[in-house]
Parts: sequence; C-alpha cells; structure tokens
Amino acid sequence: MAAPCFLGWDFSTQQLKVIAIDEHLRVIYEDSVHFDKDLPEFKTQGGAYVHSDRLTVTSPVLMWVKALDMILEKMKSSGFNFAQVRALSGAGQQHGSVYWKKGSIQILKNASPELPLHQLLKACFAVSNSPIWMDSSTASQCSNLEKAVGGAQRLAAITGSRAYERFTGNQIAKIYSQNPEVYTQTERISLVSSFAASLFLGAYAPIDYSDGSGMNLLQIWEKVWSASCLDACAPGLEEKLGSPVPSHSVLGSISLYYIQRYGFSPDCKVVAFTGDNPASLAGMRLQEGDIAISLGTSDTLFLWIQEPTPALEGHILCNPVDSQTFMALLCFKNGSLMRERIRDDCASGSWDEFSKALSSTVAGNNGNLGFYFDVMEITPEAVGIHRFNSDNQKVSDFPKEVEIRALIEGQFMAKRIHAEKLGYKVTLTVIVQHLTDLKLNPGAAAKHCSSVTTQVESEFKNNLFSITNVGLKYFFSI
Repeated sequence: MAAPCFLGWDFSTQQLKVIAIDEHLRVIYEDSVHFDKDLPEFKTQGGAYVHSDRLTVTSPVLMWVKALDMILEKMKSSGFNFAQVRALSGAGQQHGSVYWKKGSIQILKNASPELPLHQLLKACFAVSNSPIWMDSSTASQCSNLEKAVGGAQRLAAITGSRAYERFTGNQIAKIYSQNPEVYTQTERISLVSSFAASLFLGAYAPIDYSDGSGMNLLQIWEKVWSASCLDACAPGLEEKLGSPVPSHSVLGSISLYYIQRYGFSPDCKVVAFTGDNPASLAGMRLQEGDIAISLGTSDTLFLWIQEPTPALEGHILCNPVDSQTFMALLCFKNGSLMRERIRDDCASGSWDEFSKALSSTVAGNNGNLGFYFDVMEITPEAVGIHRFNSDNQKVSDFPKEVEIRALIEGQFMAKRIHAEKLGYKVTLTVIVQHLTDLKLNPGAAAKHCSSVTTQVESEFKNNLFSITNVGLKYFFSI
C-alpha cells in the first residue's frame, strides 16, 4: 500500500504551484506552471492584464483552469501516484473574485473525465476576466460603502478593514453598477481560493472565514455576512456568496472527475482553501503572541492576536488556524527597494558596507530619526523622505551611517507602533521571512536579511528566527 501524502496548491498571481508532502512533512513532489511563460496564449504580463485606465487589473479565469489541467497532466506523466493522496487544500491570491454563470453547478458536478477542465468550463463564467488584488478602480464604491455603514472606522469595526479598492465587496459593487446584466447572470461568486476548491470538489465550495475577512463584507466577530455591507454593494448578494465556513473545514470528498481521470482515491478529502496571507500565517505555524515579518518588495507583518482593535490602517482577519481568534495584517510598500536604494546611495551598493555602517552607530541613533517613502506608502498614507534631528527639527540630510540607521530604525519602529495599534502585545516570538522575490542572489539575500534582523530583535525584544521562503503557503493543507 502506497504511503499516504497530502497536496497543497497555491493559485498565486503569476503561477500555479503544487507540493506533495508525506506524513513526516517531507517534500516528495513539487511543480509549477508559470502563466506568462507556460500559457502564452493568454498574453498576460505578470499573470494579469493592466487595462488602459491603468487602474483596472484582471486575470483570465480560464488561464487558472488550464494551468490546473497542465500541472495535473505533468504529474500524471511523471508517474505520480494520485491514489496515495489523502487530502488536499491550498491558497489563492486574496481579494480576487470569480463569477459563475447560472447553470454552471451542473457542469461542475457532471464533468466528463474524457475532457480537460478548461474545455468543460469555458462557458461557465459570467465574467471572463476576474478582478484581482492589484485593481484600484473602485474608489467611488469604497466611498459609497463607508458612507452606507457610518464611516471608515465603523466599517473597520465591522469587517476588520476600512474600504479598500482591491477588496472584493467593492469589486462586486462595481460589476453590479456597470454591468447589471452580468451580475444577474451570476449564480455564485467565489474568491480565488474557494473557486480553486470548487474545481476539486465538483461543487461550489464555501468561502472560508479568513479569506472572507478580506472582502469588506464579513462581520469578523460573528463570522456572518454583514447585511448593511451586502446591501450597500449589490442586491441578493448573500445568496450568491453562500454561507462562510471555518478555514480548516473538511468540505467533502474529491470530485468523481479526478477519480476517473487521474486515479485519485474516492476517500481523498478536500479541505477549505484560504487566502495566501492567512495560509502564510498557518504555514509558519505562528502561535498566539507571535509575529512574522516578511521582507519583500513590500514588507508584511502577520500577527496572531486575541483581542484586536481594528484601525484605519492595517487589516484584522479571522485566524485560519483558530476561528475564535484573529490575525492582523500590515503591509508596508516601501520595503526592500527602499533599503536597496539607501544601500546604493550610502554604502556603494554593498550589504557588507551597509551592515558595517549600521553597526558603527548606536541604538537610538543619538535622537536622529527618518521616515523613507520613495513611493506612496500604505501604512501610513505618506510619501517622501522625512528626516528629524535630536531636537525634532526637520533636516535635509544625514551623514551616511546615520542615514542607514535612521532608515532601519524608522522602518521597524513604525512596524511595532502600527502592530500595537491593532492590538498586538509584545510577548513571544518574531519570525523574519526573507522572500525569494527580492531579486537578490542567495548570498546577498542573507546579507540583506542579517542587516535588519538585529534591529527587529532590538525593537520587538523577542526570540528571533530568520527563514528563507520555501513555499510555506503550501503547508496550510496539513
């Protein structure tokens, strides 16, 4: 009898990835399909279409489906034994939405194993190009939603976040406003995560609590849809969304399609998929009081918290591991690129020189402080370089070594302050995750990470672990 294994899927922006692990969490198989390279017929750039207004950003739904077909066929050709898979789950890019046309459920349920899914489902989507998280075209819908519930802070208190243009409720409102006939044709609206689960389940998979928290629609305290938010977005929306479920729910057994076409066991279970950020928290095995700092083009904080205080900056989501607790998410747009720019300006492009300069100055920087935003920051909304000396006077420049420490201390002081605003209490462990998309070679990557981890430890005063990204989202399925 084949040893059991588990599959994790990641429907991300630029590629579809799969990993198989055994009972001891050892990786026994992994593969990916890169949308731009492996599916050139869809003509995406970075897995997406940026429309002429430069605000609307979408991805073709059938590209995701065809990518799944491709990766399953690759697994089959490699001799992968699907019969050993006991369960599967996964993650999807947050906020993206899929619109199933009326009657699609019957096609899902009765899919013929003789054909690939992308051929079977080609007429199933009322919206062929799904709005995704990169979209920023819904400013008016955001304003309307906040007004409908009593303001931005009130919306944050209900749903965990003020209105954001990428959030799904506002995207649905835009579709209803601009294409009401398309909305009428839609019988189910899925997130990318629940859409992916639906493909395996052969039925409409429910939205999970955690990914559902990124829609501006879910009452995060009660784990039910907010009637006032739904009504502000579109009529009859609750029926199209279905009831949300805990993120670790077992949804049922895999569809007959996969049993007949690939040889999956009828006992293989489909566990609810969730968003990529919640899955990262689960994959890093955070516990209450832990904080994870992901260093990438943008820096992201993941926090496990018991008693959140929703604010106008950052997000509170239902915890994917423990639905009675919460996770906070803070994103800082000026991350590695900002550090690289100061490295280039002040340390001749060398991380070694950068680290030496940082070590040559004292903690606190003798009262000199800086805030560095080359591009419009998310947390807070600000742009520009702002330097202050020990007398709290704004100055135009610093010596190079002072500039380097001002950058690092300013970045991580901001992270701590904003985390505490959302209810985080400095207690346990900090995990610093270096993302491979920093465009650094492995040696430079390690130096980049080591240049900032000392400051993380100083600011948060916790146990500190540094790791390299190895696809932690996949492990959500365990």
